[in-house]
Amino acid sequence: MMKKLITLSLLLIYSHLAPAQATFDEDQLGAWYMYFFTHRFGEGPWGVQGDFQYRSWDMGGDKEQLLLRSGLTYTPKDANITFTLGYANVSSGVFGEGGEVITENRIYQEALIPQKVGGRFLLTHRFRYEQRWVEYQDFRTRYRYNLFVNVPLNARELKKNTLYVALYNELFINGQKDIGMGRSVGFFDRNRTYLGMGYGLGDRLRTQLGWMRQATDNWAKNQLQVSLHHAW
Repeated sequence: MMKKLITLSLLLIYSHLAPAQATFDEDQLGAWYMYFFTHRFGEGPWGVQGDFQYRSWDMGGDKEQLLLRSGLTYTPKDANITFTLGYANVSSGVFGEGGEVITENRIYQEALIPQKVGGRFLLTHRFRYEQRWVEYQDFRTRYRYNLFVNVPLNARELKKNTLYVALYNELFINGQKDIGMGRSVGFFDRNRTYLGMGYGLGDRLRTQLGWMRQATDNWAKNQLQVSLHHAW
């Protein structure tokens, strides 16, 4: 009996949260403000990386998501690949004035493979596997592949005073369809397409301004992205 009452309570909570998230204005421009960092420990193979992101349904005040993520990196000697084991904490708000928040804890494994094509096209392939504990849902996993392309315009490397074009496309695939309480999702989770411009503030510090369109089976939304990329 107690188990049934708990399940019913969770269903009522989720039924209250889900409609608010599904009725946002797709035509309203959102904004993501982001800081990315990487650091190597001396000349060895170990390091850290991560990112802090504040995502808004509008240009600032209507919180969509706060994402805090970091991980330990390993780059094998004489290998053009970096592996990461990391953790992320995510809190997601609902569209509008509602104060509801859904929390998520996430562990991820990642492989990052840089590639240079034609002397000027700087590509990076990122493969990421996530294990996700989302509030009011069963345990979930997700697969992600992102192709980043940076094209320096006035140099051949991303260094100080370099102006460059930045593009990426990322595909998300769910590992499970059943997410609990009789609910399900498709294997396709979402796709993100980004186009922006970047500038080298220093040899290890860059900034970018761009536009990203995020699309799922149910909705699509445009986002302004402002980001700082720091290798220290």
